[in-house]
Amino acid sequence: MGGNNNTGVPLVDEPGWPKQPGPYLVLLETSGPLERRLLNSWIQRHKPSETQAGVVQVAYLPTTRRRRRRRRLDPRIEAFLHAGANPLLIPLRISWLPEKRGDRRTVGWRELLTLGDPRDPDPVRQYAIYQFRPERCRIVIGEPARAETIRDEWDDPDGTGRTSGTSLVEFAAQRAWVQLEQAERKLRGSRYKVPKFPKETLVESPVFTRGVAELAHTADTSYTAMAGKTRRYAKEIAATHSPYVIDLVTGAIRWLVDKAYTGLDYDEEELAALYAIGQNHPLVFLPSHKSNFDHLVLQYVLYQNGLPPNHTAGGINMNFFPIGPILRRSGVFFIRREFRDNEPYKFVLRRYVDYLLEKRFPMEWYIEGGRSRSGKLRAPRLGMLAYVVDSYVRGSADDIVLIPVSIAYDQIQDVGSYAREQAGGAKERESFRWLVTSVRGVRRKAGAIHLRFGAPISVKGFLALQDDLPDDPDDTRNPAIPKLAFEVAVRLNEVTPITPTSLVALALLSADERSLSVAETVEMLAPYLDFVTRRDLPTSEKLGLDQPAKVEEILSELGSHGVVESFDGKTATVYRIRQDQHLAAAYYRNTIIHFFINRAITEMALIHLADTGVNAKIRRNIREETKRIRDLLKFEFFFSATDEFNQEIRRELDDHDVDLKQHLEDGDVAAILDRFRPFVSPALLRPFFEAYRVVADLLEENAYQTGLDKDQIRREALLLGKQYVLQGLVGKAESVSRVLFESAISLADNRGLFTDGPTTIEDRQAFAAELRDAVHHLEMLATLQQRSG
Repeated sequence: MGGNNNTGVPLVDEPGWPKQPGPYLVLLETSGPLERRLLNSWIQRHKPSETQAGVVQVAYLPTTRRRRRRRRLDPRIEAFLHAGANPLLIPLRISWLPEKRGDRRTVGWRELLTLGDPRDPDPVRQYAIYQFRPERCRIVIGEPARAETIRDEWDDPDGTGRTSGTSLVEFAAQRAWVQLEQAERKLRGSRYKVPKFPKETLVESPVFTRGVAELAHTADTSYTAMAGKTRRYAKEIAATHSPYVIDLVTGAIRWLVDKAYTGLDYDEEELAALYAIGQNHPLVFLPSHKSNFDHLVLQYVLYQNGLPPNHTAGGINMNFFPIGPILRRSGVFFIRREFRDNEPYKFVLRRYVDYLLEKRFPMEWYIEGGRSRSGKLRAPRLGMLAYVVDSYVRGSADDIVLIPVSIAYDQIQDVGSYAREQAGGAKERESFRWLVTSVRGVRRKAGAIHLRFGAPISVKGFLALQDDLPDDPDDTRNPAIPKLAFEVAVRLNEVTPITPTSLVALALLSADERSLSVAETVEMLAPYLDFVTRRDLPTSEKLGLDQPAKVEEILSELGSHGVVESFDGKTATVYRIRQDQHLAAAYYRNTIIHFFINRAITEMALIHLADTGVNAKIRRNIREETKRIRDLLKFEFFFSATDEFNQEIRRELDDHDVDLKQHLEDGDVAAILDRFRPFVSPALLRPFFEAYRVVADLLEENAYQTGLDKDQIRREALLLGKQYVLQGLVGKAESVSRVLFESAISLADNRGLFTDGPTTIEDRQAFAAELRDAVHHLEMLATLQQRSG
């Protein structure tokens, strides 16, 4: 193939000369002699004659690619800025594009590792690309500005110039680099829309420098010392995106996802619609957190759709070598776990969030804080949400849009480690060795990954509906924040899809220790499938679990991942959960349990009324009993407000009993309960109440002890739970769970059972009796179920 050695030949899609009159100062950002020749040739081809426009001067800017250490700025820039001619400054650079693959210009992982970043070729590769692929070499022109305009911006007391200590020439150069970056973004696409100088822009802003002065005064220290501390914090926190690393990481994600899963399932049009909103308002993605794949999957989906990467809040525990620097350059900013009393750190984080929202860079974090070890959505952590809401209240954006994102898996690669942790095993610390071990542990595909986007939440609109907001915009005690977090959780649950695996796991757990044939599993699944269909609940696919072949396929997949074992008998193959895998199976069940929780609570309320012989004022008694049970489970599930919850229970009654009105008039609770067969509460709620009973028994055993230690209860609960399983006092192996014990301790603490008082002994004993009563009624339902079967 012939080469192109003539640098005077126009390049593809060359921009024209600016229409503004001269004189002109062209700022050339170059990384080598070829780029310098190409840009000077462009000037010669396009510049107006001096008689028309005046003199065209040239000065050079150091390259900012790969964040190389900046060289000294060209002294001619400062001279021309102070000259009286008021020249038009024109930023100019060469942009090197990757090869075109299909209809997109993206970089392959192999190319990145062997040849380096094609957007920043070394001088030898520059010549090769220019000679043999000249269409990959483009001239980029940034938005021009008059020297007088730049001086005025630099002098602005609310800007990032003189007041922040930045010299005029540094300010002009940084402005030119930013304008070039924005112009080049049109060529590269939005997937590389990232801040150019985040740390510098942050710490040089007047708001930041004034805040540093206030912190120094409060701490009775020098401005210099406080400025140094906050700059170090800014460096520790801020993400420093690199297009090279973004390509490298997404290539690795593609390989890893292909290795571990069969595919990604999401709606591209729905995602595009969200980013249409993002053109006017900053977006905050709030994914559920089931797996270490979560962030990788969302990052990959955004990249594949040509969308900008999120700025993702990550725990400082993930900032280990070499993963930490890679994550930081692909968009993760790291936050310390504890910084409550560190005012300078909180100040820097607050201003960094302001900066991201002001510039409309999308953000992301896990509202649960960490991965769910039980399958259920964890209680929201309010810290980052509070920072974002407070930023909006202070005026960083006219609105902020929260996007709940449910990420569901046919099977979870991490589920084995979760089960071990719940059973009492130690959590493995994140490290490079841990990462390598985890990747090597992926030996087979685990089905598909499903992304579902919940209804967006306007922070502006949500706060407008609240009537208890603080008057001071800097008051962080905003009562709307827990309500907003709750709404996010509800919307996450609403769109979480029901997978075939989750329903099959539920069916097997419903059988207790009994093995099931495929036909029996289909029969066990029938009422759940009917419920899903009647309620039009979201599913990951057409379930097809009324077909034996589909059920057998799911059972086999669970078997290949070690959750289920089978026995080939004479007339049928039967399946059951492996002896030590009940917590793993419960994980899948718990991902969808919220869809069935109101029905299960209604069953428990009815069996309680039937057992205690209540046959008058049944409607009111059902309402009171369901409310009591809901209160026991308030640390497990996200329940609606009282009035709405009562309506939901009424719907359960109406949906199951067409003769409800007559049965209520007759006081026939048993007849109403009978319409709920087959019962779901023994399979769904018995593990929770058995775990709670273990903690309650320990509290009763220590009823007379003062200063009761929660850590003591945590340790003893695991031992007593395992003992109860061996004694047959606990019927569900998955009841012995650290996560459930922790919720029980939270409930007990909420009821004041760890506080010494005049009624503490009686309260602890009453709590234990209430939990034993709940377990007893679930056992009654299970017995009724067996008799009817």
